Amino acid sequence: MSHRSGQEDPERYLFVDRAVVYNPATQADWTAKKLVWVPSERHGFEAAGIREERGEEVLVELAENGKKVVISKDDIQKMNPPKFSKVEDMAELTCLNEASVLHNLKDRYYSGLIYTYSGLFCVVINPYKNLPIYSENIIEMYRGKKRHEMPPHIYAISESAYRCMLQDREDQSILCTGESGAGKTENTKKVIQYLAHVASSHKGRMYVLVSVSSGELERQLLQANPILESFGNAKTVKNDNSSRFGKFIRVNFDVTGYIVGANIETYLLEKSRAIRQAKDERTFHIFYRLLAGAGEHLRTDLLLEGFNNYRFLSNGNIPIPGQQDKDNFQETMEAIVILSLLGMLKVVSAVLQFGNILFKKERNTDQASMPENTAAQKLCHLLGMNVMEFTRAILTPRIKVGRDYVQKAQTKEQADFAVEALAKATYERLFRWLVHRINKALDRTKRQGASFIGILDIAGFEIFELNSFEQLCINYTNEKLQQLFNHTMFILEQEEYQREGIEWSFIDFGLDLQPCIDLIERPNNPPGILALLDEECWFPKATDKTFVDKVLQEQGTHTKFQKPRQLKDKADFCIIHYAGKVDYKADEWLMKNMDPLNDNVATLLHQSTDKFVAELWKDVDRIVGLDQVAGMNETAFGAAYKTKKGMFRTLMATLRNTNPNFVRCIIPNHEKRAGKLDPHLVLDQLRCNGVLEGIRICRQGFPNRIIFQEFRQRYEILTPNAIPKGFMDGKQACERMIKALELDGNLFRIGQSKIFFRAGVLAHLEEERDLKITDIIIYFQSVCRGYLARKAFAKKQQQLSALKVLQRNCAAYLKLRHWQWWRLFTKVKPLLQVTRQEEEMQAKDEELVKVKEKQTKVEGELVEMEKKHQQLMEEKNILAEQLQAETELFAEAEEMRARLSSKKQELEEILHDLESRLEEEEERTQGMQNEKKKMQSHIQDLEEQLDEEEGARQKLQLEKVTAEAKLKKYEEDILLLEDQNSKFHKEKKLMEDRINEMTSMLAEEEEKAKNLGKVKNKQEMMMVDLEERLKKEEKTRQELEKAKRKLDGETSDFQDQIAELQAQVEEVKVQLGKKEDEQQMMQARGEDEVSQKNNALKQVREMQAQLSELQEDLESEKTARNKAEKLKRDLSEELEALKTELEDTLDTTAAQQELRTKREQEVAELKKTIEEETKNHEAQIQEMRQRHGTALEELSEQLEQAKRFKANLEKTKQSQESANKELASEVKGLQQAKTESEHKRKKLEAQLQEFTARFTEGERAKGELAERTHKLQTELDNVSTLLEDAERKGIKMAKDVSGLESQLQDTQELLQEETRQKLNFSSRMRQLEEEKSALQEQQEEDEEARKNLEKQMLTLQAQLSESKKKLEDDMGTIESLEEIKKKLQKDLELSSQRLEEKTIAHEKMEKTKTRLQQELDDLTVDLDHQRQIVSNLEKKQKKFDQMLAEEKSISARYAEERDRAEAEAREKETKALSMTRALDEALEAKEELERVNKQLRAEMEDLMSSKDDVGKSVHELEKSKRTLEQQLEEMKTQLEELEDELQATEDAKLRLEVNMQAMKAQYERDLQGRDDQNDEKKRALVKQVREMEAELEDERKQRGLAVAAKKKLEMDLKDIEVHIEGANKARDEAIKQLRKLQTQMKDYQRELEDARASRDDIFAISKENEKKLKSLEAEIVQLHEVCEDLWWPVKRRLEARIAQLEEELEEEQGNMELLNDRFRKTTMQVDTLTTELSAERSIAQKSENARQQLERQNKELRAKLGELEGSVKNRFKASITALEAKIAQLEEQLEQEAKERAAANKIVRRTEKKLKEVCMQVEDERRHADQFKEQVEKANSRMKQLKRQLEEAEEEATRANASRRKLQRELDDATEASEGLSREVHTLKNRLRRGGPISFSSSRSGRRQLQVEGTSLDLLSDDELENKITDNNANETPVPQPE
Repeated sequence: MSHRSGQEDPERYLFVDRAVVYNPATQADWTAKKLVWVPSERHGFEAAGIREERGEEVLVELAENGKKVVISKDDIQKMNPPKFSKVEDMAELTCLNEASVLHNLKDRYYSGLIYTYSGLFCVVINPYKNLPIYSENIIEMYRGKKRHEMPPHIYAISESAYRCMLQDREDQSILCTGESGAGKTENTKKVIQYLAHVASSHKGRMYVLVSVSSGELERQLLQANPILESFGNAKTVKNDNSSRFGKFIRVNFDVTGYIVGANIETYLLEKSRAIRQAKDERTFHIFYRLLAGAGEHLRTDLLLEGFNNYRFLSNGNIPIPGQQDKDNFQETMEAIVILSLLGMLKVVSAVLQFGNILFKKERNTDQASMPENTAAQKLCHLLGMNVMEFTRAILTPRIKVGRDYVQKAQTKEQADFAVEALAKATYERLFRWLVHRINKALDRTKRQGASFIGILDIAGFEIFELNSFEQLCINYTNEKLQQLFNHTMFILEQEEYQREGIEWSFIDFGLDLQPCIDLIERPNNPPGILALLDEECWFPKATDKTFVDKVLQEQGTHTKFQKPRQLKDKADFCIIHYAGKVDYKADEWLMKNMDPLNDNVATLLHQSTDKFVAELWKDVDRIVGLDQVAGMNETAFGAAYKTKKGMFRTLMATLRNTNPNFVRCIIPNHEKRAGKLDPHLVLDQLRCNGVLEGIRICRQGFPNRIIFQEFRQRYEILTPNAIPKGFMDGKQACERMIKALELDGNLFRIGQSKIFFRAGVLAHLEEERDLKITDIIIYFQSVCRGYLARKAFAKKQQQLSALKVLQRNCAAYLKLRHWQWWRLFTKVKPLLQVTRQEEEMQAKDEELVKVKEKQTKVEGELVEMEKKHQQLMEEKNILAEQLQAETELFAEAEEMRARLSSKKQELEEILHDLESRLEEEEERTQGMQNEKKKMQSHIQDLEEQLDEEEGARQKLQLEKVTAEAKLKKYEEDILLLEDQNSKFHKEKKLMEDRINEMTSMLAEEEEKAKNLGKVKNKQEMMMVDLEERLKKEEKTRQELEKAKRKLDGETSDFQDQIAELQAQVEEVKVQLGKKEDEQQMMQARGEDEVSQKNNALKQVREMQAQLSELQEDLESEKTARNKAEKLKRDLSEELEALKTELEDTLDTTAAQQELRTKREQEVAELKKTIEEETKNHEAQIQEMRQRHGTALEELSEQLEQAKRFKANLEKTKQSQESANKELASEVKGLQQAKTESEHKRKKLEAQLQEFTARFTEGERAKGELAERTHKLQTELDNVSTLLEDAERKGIKMAKDVSGLESQLQDTQELLQEETRQKLNFSSRMRQLEEEKSALQEQQEEDEEARKNLEKQMLTLQAQLSESKKKLEDDMGTIESLEEIKKKLQKDLELSSQRLEEKTIAHEKMEKTKTRLQQELDDLTVDLDHQRQIVSNLEKKQKKFDQMLAEEKSISARYAEERDRAEAEAREKETKALSMTRALDEALEAKEELERVNKQLRAEMEDLMSSKDDVGKSVHELEKSKRTLEQQLEEMKTQLEELEDELQATEDAKLRLEVNMQAMKAQYERDLQGRDDQNDEKKRALVKQVREMEAELEDERKQRGLAVAAKKKLEMDLKDIEVHIEGANKARDEAIKQLRKLQTQMKDYQRELEDARASRDDIFAISKENEKKLKSLEAEIVQLHEVCEDLWWPVKRRLEARIAQLEEELEEEQGNMELLNDRFRKTTMQVDTLTTELSAERSIAQKSENARQQLERQNKELRAKLGELEGSVKNRFKASITALEAKIAQLEEQLEQEAKERAAANKIVRRTEKKLKEVCMQVEDERRHADQFKEQVEKANSRMKQLKRQLEEAEEEATRANASRRKLQRELDDATEASEGLSREVHTLKNRLRRGGPISFSSSRSGRRQLQVEGTSLDLLSDDELENKITDNNANETPVPQPE
């Protein structure tokens, strides 16, 4: 058996076959029969269906035998739906009851699945055979996996405990409980095996001791088990290797998770087994192994005898089947090589010898005597005692009475009791010493472990007829353990509900068991049973009866305590535990509690010459002696039983401080048979093990929980109209569904990711769902049947009328056929030409009508085209005008730019000086920054060093755990603190004294403290996690609110932004900067247009490549079609051959009819199998969809997070950049101010020098002229005052110039910043475009991978179906073999061999299946990961796009609205035209089809009437009529499809025409176009995904209908061929349409090129205009120089005018951007067309795959049909052919009717949709037309305003010219006056030279001159002014007179 199990597939014993679970037949059976569980004596619970309810009772029908039984409603338990069968975790069951739990365990056990979860429990049922699920491969399979990822296993529990220990730094415990034989010890071994494999120290441990070789510790840990088994295990009735003690194995681990040591603690050793055993049971294994395996030398040393010579071996030698005691002895010896052997074995032999000592009662007295002391001699020899002293100690022991010792004679009973007690005590001490030595061997490391995993292997709850003290101890322990489980379960449930945010009134279920625990252990008020027992042990005269009386008195009223009902009851009292009532008999409880020994013998043993024995009995002081029992000394009592309680207390304390994991072992039967399960036995154990108690707790809460998506997908059928169409969040959808279901609020709770239900709610929903589905199917069937019946009735009516017509015609013909005139008439009629002429005329008339119709159509189209042409021309003219206006504005801007550039050059010279100083400052700052960096690096190094030191310090603290390190620390502190030295010494001594007294208490406290610290850390971690989650949630909520506010306040934001823009427009500086930016934009747009052209060429090439690929696809499709036609011909030939063969034999007997019915049944079964396979396929598709949906949601969430992170980074980056720029600008400003101040200072100094020079010259002139005349002096004073005024004006002008210069500098800086920003934006945009292209490529690769995966899926499904068929064949062979086995007993061996072979093959198949499934899961995970990355990147891109779009949309909003209205108006016009045209075409097509139908019917009637062959059957005529009608319908469907496609293409064509004309002006906007393009592409992709899903659903529905309609396999063939032909035709049509579209695309590209050429011409014209503008600007500059003083107000007005013009230019630019949007939309439409093409191709590929699959199925079915027909064809062919023909006719009629009806419905729906759309479009067009009119009016008003402004500007210009002329006249006058004055001066000079008198003509002329000079001074610059003044001064200097 073990050999066979080695070859078996382990996965069969781990994984459930889900195909069996999700069986629709069982689901239907469950709903139809209303199955429930009914109590049964034999099976525990039995399945039954409810037939009738009669008040409190119910009539049920048993599912097994159909027997009807009346049962009370309370006894019935609900049954779970079949989808919950063999569920891995029983907490998931919707109906949590005993029956469901038992049924689930039974099903899993019979399937070989022995492990099952029940909430926190892992339930294990003993398989009683070796299973291949404990190998190293399985360990590796479970290693590192979470519990829910793998099927239930003890390894999963071990792995979760190990991982929790490492992650949470919390001690773990695994509690294995159960009855004897349930497999506790085996599971404990498996846990140790797993931990030894996973955490073995030799894999790389840092600390390896010299004494311990690598891996020795793990080996020792595993070898400790056989030693303990041989000394502590025994054979019982239930179990051959039953542990007769409880053990707590504590495996210690270091910080890294490696095993550093182990420790074993034992509890409740059954030492009474050493002296007596029940029937068919053995004592401990070591006795039998020693007697069987000891050699001769050892036997003599140990004085061993035969098995039957020992009284303590009650049943002699009982062998264990399959085991040899001799071999086991050798193994045990090898395992305990470390221990001192001989001493141990001597003690074992001595325990046996104790039983051979016999006592005899003396005649006259009750005193005991030892007639023979050979056994005593042997015993004393083995234990190293004196025989005489031993016999004296046994028979007459010394007892202390008061102060003296007295010898007291013992009775025979007392002597026997003393010997047995000594034997038990000796064996117990030996066992304890052995455990101590094992612990010593295991725990060699001095280092204490960081944490541990404890494995508790203890007996489960025991309920016998009468229970004693041992059972009370075990049950008390289990009660405490169950309380621990309830408490932990309560905590975990609370965490789950808190995580999901569910309101629930929490109950601590651990408190439910507290009353029972208090009843047993309470110390006082009132005292518990154990406390009362201890109290009774103190009293000397106390008996068991007094103890029982005291218990009844103290605890009689306790709720968990019951008194015996009758006096005759054997039990003394009863305790109500959680597992049930337990009756206790208190016999010998006092003795068992005290456990007294003969202290005389004990002292002898303590003084033994054998050191080993003396060591065993070293604690003689603690034993309870005979004098204590006699009550003579009460002071020394009490130490004996303290250890027991202490043990339990420490065990529970350690368990409470660990994280527990629960394993419940169950024994299936008492016969130790594999594959058998006793239901009552299992139920009792479930009750005792607390599994049902755990389920009770589950039922209090919400045990069933379901993810939102799964709930919606499964139960949406119950609430069809609750959820609106489109996307909706899962939580909202579930809330709506729950509202529609009208569930009670107490039955459910909605969490964050799941919906929680009370027990039984899901079963109710499942039932309602099944009822709903059955109602739908019944309704569907009734509709189908009604339709068929009406069809058949109509057909019969038609046949009757046709028969009447035929009869009438036949009667007329029979009357006329012999009449000669009739014959003559029939011969002459064909020769007449009159009849032919009428026919020809009719044909000509019809042709004329058709031609006229065509002509009217063409004329209508011509008119429409002319209208469109006119509209387009008008639009073209408007656009041309707009272009011209924009070019003029552009020219003006260019002139302004030239002026600014000239000013810029002047300012750049000043900048050079500043730059030199700046460089010096920058060098200084750089030096400072370098120093700063050095300091920062130094600080970082110091911080790193600090961190390293901190880490080292923490490591040191972790290592400082042991007491030695603490002592060292104290010694170091002592050296530092000498004053406190003496105090510490004293305290240390006191502490050592106290430690010796209270070691156990301290250990407990330390453990508590350690665990509390761990709990604290864990809680802190939890708090941190929760806070982080809270912050995240708050952030998300704030972001959502922000987004909401943004959306709400968009209009207000836009208005504010417009106001800001207007304020900015008013400032001249910003406008100038914008002009330069626009120039750069124009250049960039030119480059972008070139790139667009290249892209268009690329697209053309791609389209050509796609065309070639499509042509290749066409050719392949044609070949496939030819093949299909060949197949069709072959099949039709085969059919005809079969029919001819069937018609040959006509034999209708009863046997044939039976065979026919059998055949029909087989066909029906085949159909059922096909339907089931299709359903399974659909379910798989749905699962894939769900996974895809969940993956998409997760990806979208991650993407949003990434986007937020990126946005934050960008914000910080921008803030840093802005800060840097501000600092730089401040530095520049300071330097510029400095240079300006210096420059002004220099100027002022120069002016001062000039003034001083002038002053000195003036004084000189004054001194010279003072003597001559006072008049000249006054004139000079006037001149000086005028000069001062001029100087003031000069200073003012200089200040104004400096202010203007500073303004210019600011504007230039702003310009530079804007240019930098624009360059940054453009670089960012390029980067984003590159990222986008990379993402698109990645997405395409992902889609290709997905397609490959889908193909692999299809192939795998095909393989699966083939494997299923093979499996069915195998099952058939197995059944046949079983029948042969029943009939023939002789061939049993052969059949068993074959069976084994088949099962092996089956298992291999299952292995391959699971492996393939795993590979598939891995691939899907990879695919999800890739999609996640793609979606993350897409979200990043989206966020950045949104930011850009928001910035741009503010400026281009109004222009976009206008252009959008225009575009929408055009689109609506085109749509209306296309819709009207499509309507007309559809109506025409309908009329044509009706005409063709009428013609065909007429032809049919003619054929019917004119047939000369009267013998031809009506059946054949009908057949031909049907074929023709079928062809007609096919043609109709094809026509409809063609019309739809034509309509779609025409719509696309119209859209392209409109958008291509709009494209001519869209050449300046590419950035925004690309952004919107990305958005549209993404939306298109989403739409495609939704369309694909919708198509998938439609296909699924159609497939379901087809499967339901299929009644014959031959009709399936015909349908498939028809579908293939239709698909081929559709593909041909699609290819034709593609070619047409490509030709149209070429035409549009030509038009685009023409548009570009016209644009180039416009550019040339604009350049010429620019030149003209420049010339005009030059003239204006000249004028400006002449009249600069009067130009300032005019200049301001002109600047305002320029600002207005710039605003208009911006608006026009907005228009240009809108035009660019239109161009983008056209490109988008091209993209959508390409995507549609690819979708068509994928659909074609899918249809091809489906066709191939169906062909395969058909081939297989044909093969089966051929076999069946070959076996029966010689007998019943004729009857079958007749029936098949009838069925075929009926099906053909049905299909025809269905097709006609579907076609009519389609046409109606389409027309309705079109009408609605047309109405909507008309309304929208009206709305848009009104808006457009308003916008036109606004534009006209704006144009009028502009004209007015122009006229005003012209008027101002004329005024300026007039003022210029005035100034010219004044200038002329001034020049004349100056000439006159110069003449007068000349004359004066001449007179002076001559020495004549000086006379002035008039003071007026002087004043005039000064005034002129003043006026001219105002117009001149500073330098010219200075020159003039010097000239004047020079002129005024006196000329020296000749002597």
